[in-house]
Amino acid sequence: MAVLLLVGAAMLGILFNTIPFVADAQSFQAVIAPPKGKDRAPMVEIPSGSFPMGVPPGDRDGGRDEYPRHEVLLDTFWIDQFEVTNGRYIEFVKSAGHRVPQNPTNPTRNLWQGDRITESLTDRPVINVDWFDADAYCKWVGKRLPTEAEWEKAAKGTSDRRFPWGNVEPTAKHLNYNQRWIGEKTLMPVGSYEAGKSPYGVYDVVGNVWEWVNDWYDARYYEKSPSRNPKGPQEGTKKVIRGAGWQNETPTVRIFTRVDSDPTMRNESTGFRCAADVGIN
Repeated sequence: MAVLLLVGAAMLGILFNTIPFVADAQSFQAVIAPPKGKDRAPMVEIPSGSFPMGVPPGDRDGGRDEYPRHEVLLDTFWIDQFEVTNGRYIEFVKSAGHRVPQNPTNPTRNLWQGDRITESLTDRPVINVDWFDADAYCKWVGKRLPTEAEWEKAAKGTSDRRFPWGNVEPTAKHLNYNQRWIGEKTLMPVGSYEAGKSPYGVYDVVGNVWEWVNDWYDARYYEKSPSRNPKGPQEGTKKVIRGAGWQNETPTVRIFTRVDSDPTMRNESTGFRCAADVGIN
């Protein structure tokens, strides 16, 4: 009887177009690679195929730079399952002699003590890194920053969902957001939000920290983007960050939100994750 009621309700929903659950129900079997790159971070395979990029039809919010919705075809790639942590980044700093992540305008937002970190900071995402720091780390480990298109597909899958988990409005069970700065505990250890992972099993693609991607920013890029493996404009003055951070509220934690940022900006709410072409060891 219960099954018949459910089927009947579903049929009514289809007839009257009142069930928006198709996108929410999308899920894939996450393909987790053996640890790859010098940092041996777990990566997720994002299979080749097309996906809808940009604001879905019918949505009325968002910036002009998020339109038009367009189909993008990507080749298979790998992306870090988690944001790069302080624990992994400190190995880069020590081995490569790279600068320590610091906030150049507000020392109270620094979390490292020189080139040392506390144990409780190890699994939290690194912050106070600019685009060049992120790019250098990814290259050092044998990877690269994801393109904006790769980031969005990894975050949403192949359907028009609003958030990585579907179309249900975010809650504190989905992501780290709507917070005030209280030091290192403002950030959550990566992978803390099982309910908020993407269809491919990628964690924290919204919330916790904004993430640098490889692309230069162009507000009208979607109008002229190549349909296959777009890599963004060839040049520009600003880089793109995606995913929103710990301080953002519901309207900006949508998958589609694009923000242009000075590539030399270092602050307490921006980090990154790496990507790689298939074949990396």
